[in-house]
Amino acid sequence: MVQATNLGYPRIGAKRELKKALEQFWSGNLSETVLLEQTGSLRKQHWLLQQRLGLQHIPSNDFSLYDQVLDTIAMVGAVPARYHWRGTHVDLQTYFAMARGVGQDQGRSSAMPAMEMTKWFDTNYHYIVPEFEEGQQFFLASTKPLDEFLEARELGIHSRPVLLGPVSFLLLGKPHHPSVRSLSLLERLLPVYEEVIRRLTAAGADWIQMDEPCLALDLDAGAQAAFQTAYARLAMVSPQARLLLATSFGDLRENLPLVLRLPVAAVHLDLVCAPQQLEQALPAVPPSLSLSLGVVDGRNVWRTGLDRALALIEQGVQALGAERILVGPTCTLLHVPVDLALEARLGEEIRSWLAFANQKVEEVVLLTRTINEGSEDIVPALQENRQIQASFFY
Repeated sequence: MVQATNLGYPRIGAKRELKKALEQFWSGNLSETVLLEQTGSLRKQHWLLQQRLGLQHIPSNDFSLYDQVLDTIAMVGAVPARYHWRGTHVDLQTYFAMARGVGQDQGRSSAMPAMEMTKWFDTNYHYIVPEFEEGQQFFLASTKPLDEFLEARELGIHSRPVLLGPVSFLLLGKPHHPSVRSLSLLERLLPVYEEVIRRLTAAGADWIQMDEPCLALDLDAGAQAAFQTAYARLAMVSPQARLLLATSFGDLRENLPLVLRLPVAAVHLDLVCAPQQLEQALPAVPPSLSLSLGVVDGRNVWRTGLDRALALIEQGVQALGAERILVGPTCTLLHVPVDLALEARLGEEIRSWLAFANQKVEEVVLLTRTINEGSEDIVPALQENRQIQASFFY
C-alpha cells in the first residue's frame, strides 16, 4: 500500500495560539511552566488532527518555539560564547537570548545581540544562522527530538521524528573565524546525531526524517563527499532506523545520482518544483530504496491539480511497486496557513481555489486512497477538482 505522509505541520496554531503564548511569556505575563504546558497541548492537537485526517507517517519534532535551525543549534550545543552559557542543557533563557538578544534591562551588565537571521531558501521564512567558532565543539545539549517522540507515543501515535540533517546544518551556518571551515566540523558533529538516532530507535522510532534542503543547491566536490561520509555513518547507527532523506525547494540536478546512492531507506523529491526528477530518478533507484513523492505544494495556498499528481504517483507505483511509494507535500506545511475553514469572509469561488495545511493533508490522503482503493466514492472529488482547476484565475 502507498503511504500518506507529511513532512511537517504549522506550529503557530489555528488561532495563533503559539504567537499569543510567546508574547505573553516574553512580556513576563506567562510563566515558563504554563508556556510549556500550552505548547505541549498545541503539539498534541496537531498530532491527533493529522491522525484523524488519515496520515500513516505523522511528523514529530517539527514543532518549534522559534525556529527549527535554532532547535538544532540547541541540540548540538553550538551556543556562541557571547551568551556565557556553561551548562549541559540549553535552557529557555539561553534559547531565547540567541533568538532575540538580551538587553541591559534584562539583568545583564551589557546588551548582547541576537544571532543573525536570513531567508530560508526561496520562502518567506527566516532562520537563525548557526555560528561556528575556533575550536568549535558539539555535544548533545537538548533532547527535544526524543522528548516529542515520547509525547506522541503517549497519545498512541507512532510518529516520524524530523531532524535537520548534519550537512545542511553546517552549510547553512557561518564560520566566525578565518581558520574555521564549516564542513571540516562534520567529524565533530556526527557523534551527536548518532546519539540522537540511537536514543530515538531505543524508544521505538523506526522511520527518522533527515531534512537536507541544501541538496537542491549547487554543491562542490567537498560538499558531495560530506553527504557520503555523513550518511555512511548514520546508516550504521541502528538496524532499526530507516532514514528518509528529505529534499525540497528545487531540482537536485547533478546531485540526484549522489542522493540515490546514499545508504538511506527513502528519498523525498519535490515534484512540484521539479516534476521531471521522477522520470530521471526511477531508472536509477536501487532495489532497497523507496521514494517519497512531494506532489502537494507545501509553499502556496492553491489547491492541487489531482490528475497531475496522480499521474506522477502512478508512474512511481508502476516502476517500484506501491509498497515503495510514499505520498506527501513538497516540504513542511509550515509555510501555509492552517485551516481554510476558519476563513469565513471569503467568497465561494475564491474559497474553492484554496487549500491550507489541513486541506493539503486531506489532498495527500485522498491521493493515497485513490491509488490504494480506486473506489467509486472518490470519483466525484476528482471531478470537482477538475472543474476547480479549469476555473483558476492564473
